Amino acid sequence: MTADPMAKRQDTKKFFENLSGAGKSIGVLTSGGDAQGMNAAVRAVVRMGIYVGAKVYFVHEGYQGMVDGGDNIEEASWESVSSMLQVGGTVIGSARCKEFRSHEGRLKAAHHLVQRDITNLCVIGGDGSLTGANLFREEWSGLLEELVQQGLIDEKAAQNNSELHIVGMVGSIDNDFCGTDMTIGTDSALHRIIEVVDAIMTTAQSHQRTFVLEVMGRHCGYLALVSALACGADWVLIPEMPPEDGWEEQMCQKLSENRADKKRLNIIIVAEGAIDSHNKPITTDHIKELVVSCLGFDTRVTILGHVQRGGTPSAFDRILASRMGVEAVLALLEASASTPACVVSLCGNQAVRLPLMECVQMTQDVQKAMDEKNFEEAVRLRGRSFENNLNTYKLLSYRKADSELPNSSFNVAVLNVGAPAAGMNAAVRSAVRVGITEGHKMFAVNDGFEGFYKGQIKEIKWGDVGGWTGQGGSILGTKRTLPAKHLDKIAEQIRIHNINALLVIGGFEAFLGVMELSAAREKYNEFCVPMVMVPATVSNNIPGSDLSIGADTALNAITDTCDRIKQSASGTKRRVFIIETMGGYCGYLASVGGLAAGADAVYIYEEPFDIRDLQSNVEHLTEKMKTGIQRGLVLRNENSNENFTTDFIYQLYSEEGKGVFDCRKNVLGHMQQGGAPSPFDRNFGTKIAAKAIQWISRKLKESYKEGKVFANTEDTACLLGMRRRAMVFQPVVQLKDQTDFVHRIPKEQWWLKLRPLMKILAKYKTSYDVSDSGQLEHVTRVRPKKVD
Repeated sequence: MTADPMAKRQDTKKFFENLSGAGKSIGVLTSGGDAQGMNAAVRAVVRMGIYVGAKVYFVHEGYQGMVDGGDNIEEASWESVSSMLQVGGTVIGSARCKEFRSHEGRLKAAHHLVQRDITNLCVIGGDGSLTGANLFREEWSGLLEELVQQGLIDEKAAQNNSELHIVGMVGSIDNDFCGTDMTIGTDSALHRIIEVVDAIMTTAQSHQRTFVLEVMGRHCGYLALVSALACGADWVLIPEMPPEDGWEEQMCQKLSENRADKKRLNIIIVAEGAIDSHNKPITTDHIKELVVSCLGFDTRVTILGHVQRGGTPSAFDRILASRMGVEAVLALLEASASTPACVVSLCGNQAVRLPLMECVQMTQDVQKAMDEKNFEEAVRLRGRSFENNLNTYKLLSYRKADSELPNSSFNVAVLNVGAPAAGMNAAVRSAVRVGITEGHKMFAVNDGFEGFYKGQIKEIKWGDVGGWTGQGGSILGTKRTLPAKHLDKIAEQIRIHNINALLVIGGFEAFLGVMELSAAREKYNEFCVPMVMVPATVSNNIPGSDLSIGADTALNAITDTCDRIKQSASGTKRRVFIIETMGGYCGYLASVGGLAAGADAVYIYEEPFDIRDLQSNVEHLTEKMKTGIQRGLVLRNENSNENFTTDFIYQLYSEEGKGVFDCRKNVLGHMQQGGAPSPFDRNFGTKIAAKAIQWISRKLKESYKEGKVFANTEDTACLLGMRRRAMVFQPVVQLKDQTDFVHRIPKEQWWLKLRPLMKILAKYKTSYDVSDSGQLEHVTRVRPKKVD
C-alpha cells in the first residue's frame, strides 16, 4: 500500500521506527479461562514483535508450560500465526497452574525463560493471571540469584536478563476487570447470548412462555445486564445490585402486567453469581418455582454454560485484540526498570496503558464492597460503562403508572432518515420509553422527512415498541428525502401536531436535514424547537462522531463473509479474493473490516493509490504464495477510485498473478445493511437515544417561556456523538467546517490511525505514529461530575 500520509509529519510526531526490538525476546502466553479474541491478540504480538526485530516465543499451556519448559516454549514465526484470527479459544493453550503459585514453580519458570533470554512477557488472561505475573516480576532478581547459587545459570546470564518486563491484556468473557471498558472476549460472549435469546424468542412467542436464562458471570453481572438491555428482558438479577426484599412479588407483578399487555413472552436473565440482599444465591430453579407457583405460567430454564466461551470471535474482539497486541509490544519496548507492570486497556475509543496493580486492586475492591453489602460502591467501582448500562436498564424496564408520571405537556417526534441501519429500532424504542417516563407525549414519523411533510405522524405508546431491539432495518420506515424543498409543509405539520422537539436518527441525510431545519429558523418559528440528531449509518461517515449505530453489525457481516470466503480457499491453494464493501467515499468499513478479517491490502478513497501501489501489492502477494500461507484477501471500498474499479483490480491481479495464484471477486452489497443488530449496536442505540431524550427534556425546560417553547440558539440543534472517550452534544453549525460535503465524510477520521496496524500485520513496511500512546495513566476512582 501507499506510504502512510502521517509519515510526512515526522518532525512533530513520535514514530516507533526508533523503538527497535533487536536483541530482545518476547514470550506470549494465554492463562486462565479462554476467551474469543485471544488468538487475535497472540497473532498481533507475534507479528508486531517480529516486525520490530525481536524474537517472539509461544509459551504453550499458560504458566504450566513456563514451569515445565522444554517444547512448551517455542519460537514463533510469521506463518505460525496465520489463520488464527477467526479461531475462538486459544490455539497456544491455557491451563490453571498450581505449581506457579509456589516459589519452586516460579524458580523453574525463571530458569526456562533465562535459557532463552526471554525478559519480556505478554500475559493475556484475567486478574489472577496478571497478579501472578506481577509477583513473578517483583521476585525476578531474587530468583536469578538463587539460580546462580544453584549453578543453574552463570553470572553473565543473570546480568543479561536482570530485568523482567510485563505487559498484560485482559482476556475474560465476564468483563470483570476494572480499568478497561471492554475485556477481550466479552463482545463475542454477548453475541452467543443474543443469538440464543433471539432463537428462544421465536419459540416462546408460539406458546406464551416464560424463559429463565442463566448466563456466566460468577462475580460480575456485566453479561447479564448488557444482554438484558439488548433484548429488553423483563427482569435481570446481577451480583452487584441485589434486588430489595420483597422482589419476588414485584417480579411476578411485572410479569403478569406484561402478559396482560398482550406480551406473549417473558424473559428473565440471571447471572450465575446472582444474590439477594442477604448474600444468598438466587438460582434459576428458585425463579422457575416462583413463577409457576405464583402465576402458573409455563416456564422453562436454559443454562447457557460454555456456549458463551465458544464460537468465532466478533469483529469488535478481533480489532480490540489486534490493537491491544500491537500496543503491548510498544509498551514492552518502552518499559524500563522504573516503570510499573502495565495493562493495555480500552477507554471509550482509545487504547490506554494503566498500572497493572492499580487495576487489580480496584477489581478486588469491587468484591470487597460486595462482601460488605456496599452495592452502590461496587457499581461505582465497576466503572462508567457498567453504571451507564445499569441506569439505562432501570430507565427502560419499569413502566410507571400514568398517575406516577410527571406531566410535561410536551410533544416529541422521532424519525429515521437515510438508509436503514441495524440498531435504529433499538434507538427508537429507547427514545419512546424514556420520553414517556419523562412525561412527554411521543410521536412517530413514518418514512423520514417525506412522511413528515405528508403528515404520516401518530402518537406512539410504551407497548408499541415492545420487542423492537432485536429487529433489523427500520420499522418506522426511512427515506433519503431532505426537508429543504418541503419546509412549508413540515412547518405546518409541526403546528398541527404541536411538536415541541425533534429526535432524528439516521445517516448523512439526517445530519444535512437537521442543518437545513436549523438554518430555516429565521423564516419559520416552527423550527425554533430543540432538535438532536443521533448517527445511524453502516458507513460511519458522520462528522462529530467516532462511531455510528449500524456500523458494528455491518463489520460483523463483512468479517463473517471474509471468513467463509477464506475458508473456501482451503481446498484450492493459491487464491486471492477481491472483495468490495459499502461505505460511499468513507473507507471505515473496508479498513476496519480488513483489520478484523486479516486482509493483505485495503483500497480506500482517503488514502490515494496508483498503479505502482497495485503492482507492489501483487508482488507482495506473489511472495506470500511462496510461503505456507497460500491465499490472499484484498478489500476495496466501493468509491475508492473511479478508474481502478473492482473489476479493474480483479483483472489486474488475475493477469499479474498468472501461474502463481488465481483470483475471485465478490461484491458484498446490501447484505452489509441487513440482519439482526449486533449486541453492540443494540446497546449503543439504546444508550445514545436515552441520552438524547434526556437532553431534549432539559432544553425544553430551558426554552419554555410564556406558555410556549422557543429555541433558536446554536446549542439547541445538536448532534450527539462519541468523541474519543465521551458522548458529546455538538451544535450542527459548528460541525460544518469539519465536513467534506462533496464526498459526505468528515475531514478528519480517527480510524485512519488503524491502517498502519493492518499493514504491519500483513507484513508491509510502514510508518506508525505512536504519539498518542506510551503515556502511563492512572485508574480514576472518583469521577468528576458529568459535564454536558
